[in-house]
Amino acid sequence: MADSTVKRITVIGGGPAGYIAALEAARRGAEVVLVEKRDLGGTCLNRGCIPSKAYLKNAEIIAGIKKAGERGIDIADSSLSVDMVRARDMKNKVVGKLVGGVAGLLKAAGVKVKNAEGRLQKDGSVLLDGRERLESDAVILAGGSRTVRIPVPGADLPGVMTSDEMLDLDTVPDRLLVVGGGVIGLEMAQVFHAFGSAVTIVEAESRILPFMDGEISTVMHSVLTDAGITVHTGISLQEIREASGGLEAILAGGDTVPCDAVLLSVGRGTDISSLGDAPVTTKKGRVTINEQMETFMSGVFAAGDITGQKMLAHAAFRMGEVAAANAMGERERLNLSCVPGIVYTHPEVGTVGASAEELDKRGEPYETGYFSLAYNGRALASGEEVGFVKVFSGPKYGEILGVHIVAAGASELINEAAALMAMEVTVDEIPGIIHGHPTVSEAFMEAAADARGRSLHLPMKSR
Repeated sequence: MADSTVKRITVIGGGPAGYIAALEAARRGAEVVLVEKRDLGGTCLNRGCIPSKAYLKNAEIIAGIKKAGERGIDIADSSLSVDMVRARDMKNKVVGKLVGGVAGLLKAAGVKVKNAEGRLQKDGSVLLDGRERLESDAVILAGGSRTVRIPVPGADLPGVMTSDEMLDLDTVPDRLLVVGGGVIGLEMAQVFHAFGSAVTIVEAESRILPFMDGEISTVMHSVLTDAGITVHTGISLQEIREASGGLEAILAGGDTVPCDAVLLSVGRGTDISSLGDAPVTTKKGRVTINEQMETFMSGVFAAGDITGQKMLAHAAFRMGEVAAANAMGERERLNLSCVPGIVYTHPEVGTVGASAEELDKRGEPYETGYFSLAYNGRALASGEEVGFVKVFSGPKYGEILGVHIVAAGASELINEAAALMAMEVTVDEIPGIIHGHPTVSEAFMEAAADARGRSLHLPMKSR
């Protein structure tokens, strides 16, 4: 049972972690005040997850139109153009509807929302805009994250943007340089390439998506270059400067890339501005917490990106729930071992658990199950045969150590893998789970079977 003495909760931050924490605390009977200095829904709803997916759907539609002729569909006038003002209005309409939905949920739950900048004080109170002081029994820090600008000359020039500004453009740049080959960089590269930009990606690491399974990087590199996107890896940006008719990026080694716009997509950093003068322990700019989401300041909890753990909205939702439960006196523990990671490119990427590189580094033995979408009926019928499902499992007990998917719809497929991992289902049991046919999800079942040499839909020579 929750501790009945804890009745007043203050949440700083109205993003995924914060608004879910507020709703959960209110559900448990707390009097909740949510402090948000900008927009309800945070980065995810307003400047990240949702608006980017609206644009990615546009890109998917364009790709479908361009491939229509291959499928016997004749389009009399195949010329395409994107009206960015109308596309932006559509995106903003979606965002507005969802933000309004969050506001409605908070109001219905009795959560009081204050539009102000909240800073935690050393006495445990929260100061709003330097004037109003809130007293409460517990505080949940959910300050989220912020965009990072790399310290190179010219990074502040007009036309040099982060994803925040990129999602509000009213024109399509003729030439776009994307600095960073991670999740945001690849998604925006595909969007604006579909919209008509000539796109170049520069990644300082030796491969794009450097923290994912190596085969994912290889496949996605080919997908991008086959589409006409130029990709440079293992090279860093040295300077951006004004040039005739636009901008010019100087790369290490002296090569130049002419462009009209530059997207800096080198990751996000935690936003710990809500700490004020409170003695909350941080490490490398991240709020330190234990498994109960407690900071090392009594009565103060933290959830979401501010902790720097899994900087993903779906992880933040769960962290917010656990933080609220424990702020009300419970002792729930957080487990982030089965959180899926997703890249919403075309094809999509979904991953959960360890990669081959991580397992090799740990010296952990494993078996590999692999199924190419070239053998999957639904993928072939849909013209989406580029991709694979890879499953790593323990050689003795068959426990699932990691699942990696490149496929149209991988964002949905990976959730089955994450659920089965969380339930400790083994690769020996998965082939016995009957999957609908024809579906792309069958490829996951076949990859699990292949880990034990049991896939009947793979040519004998590949086993």
